[in-house]
Amino acid sequence: MSRPGALRVLLGVTGGIAAYKVPYVLRELREAGHRVRVIPTESALEFVGRTTWEALSGEPVTTSVFEGAEQVDHVALGRSADLVIVAPATADLLARAAAGRADDLLTTTLLTVTAPVLLAPAMHTEMWQHPATVANVATLRERGVHVLEPDSGRLTGSDTGPGRLPEPAAITAAALALVGGQELTGRHVVVSAGGTREPLDPVRFLGNRSSGRQGAALARQAALRGARVTLLAASIDEAARRTAQHLGIETVEVESTQELADAVDTAVADADVLVMAAAVADFRPATAAEGKIKKDGGAPAPIELVENPDILAGVAQRRRSGLLVVGFAAETGSAAEVLELGRAKARRKGADLLAVNAVGGGQGFGDVPNAVTVLDRHGEPVGEVAGTKDEVAAGLWDLIESRLGPADSR
Repeated sequence: MSRPGALRVLLGVTGGIAAYKVPYVLRELREAGHRVRVIPTESALEFVGRTTWEALSGEPVTTSVFEGAEQVDHVALGRSADLVIVAPATADLLARAAAGRADDLLTTTLLTVTAPVLLAPAMHTEMWQHPATVANVATLRERGVHVLEPDSGRLTGSDTGPGRLPEPAAITAAALALVGGQELTGRHVVVSAGGTREPLDPVRFLGNRSSGRQGAALARQAALRGARVTLLAASIDEAARRTAQHLGIETVEVESTQELADAVDTAVADADVLVMAAAVADFRPATAAEGKIKKDGGAPAPIELVENPDILAGVAQRRRSGLLVVGFAAETGSAAEVLELGRAKARRKGADLLAVNAVGGGQGFGDVPNAVTVLDRHGEPVGEVAGTKDEVAAGLWDLIESRLGPADSR
């Protein structure tokens, strides 16, 4: 789904084994709301088929200038593009682009574009270091084409060395940096995710069911929109951890509510936005046993609980100018009850926005859809977002961005 400010991206794919990674580049771009048209070479389709590219992009896929001839596709595509990425860029593609060849739709289109072009090479080390390839890369760079340095690492077969395709997140970040204008470029965003754990003894804790997936999706969406993101991860699951694997995200591990509170205070010192998506324990044991608590045949000793600090309310009260604070409120009950509890919490906490969602019964936590009602600090609804964790994250960032001042306002 595209959004306001979405880019029109051409994604060229050539015939290298690393083509199997490029669907993840497409995913990154689409998740950020950009429209992507894939232009593979004929040999690229030997590695990833046309049907896959069309299904993932939602756009038609052509390889020849004779397809779409009535619209003069190579000219129309080149003129309409805001950004061009070619991954993998094989030695053959680099040679043809440097020579100005126009023998398929991709190379013909490259001659018509005026938008920034990023090439992400991938080939064997000997090919990358060959004088012909070195000269072709130099020629392209002199013309203003951006050619990434390939990574070093395991290549096809057993050999290793420079020539490995950079990771999809790195390709996407480098490409989007060329066009700027992303809503969160230049911003520092702090997101908390997961559920805090309060120790009872060295092996047991009080916790909750939060997986961290919604917080991780919020962090990823912010990074895709150009932000520098600090993710405060409180025992997130593996799926959330995979979601948060992005070049623009720094993950800080925390466990208890006090550790999270300390991490928040440190991270927001230069932040523009704080999103408290973590499920924070309201109480903790007054004391934690030094050794494992054993059964002694009698009734278990009662556990005395003390109240934890309210991280969201505390940050909202003492925030510096320029920091926008967003909270989450997970509630149970009927829709009317959840909303009323959220309204009271919004007025009490003082955050700029509060995302209220019902949890339990297959809602909210884990690998399930989510639905939130967003309230302002007075408890008044300002928006509703529902769908997958990624869709909810995108909708929330649209609301947050509309309330941000200039990037240099702090």
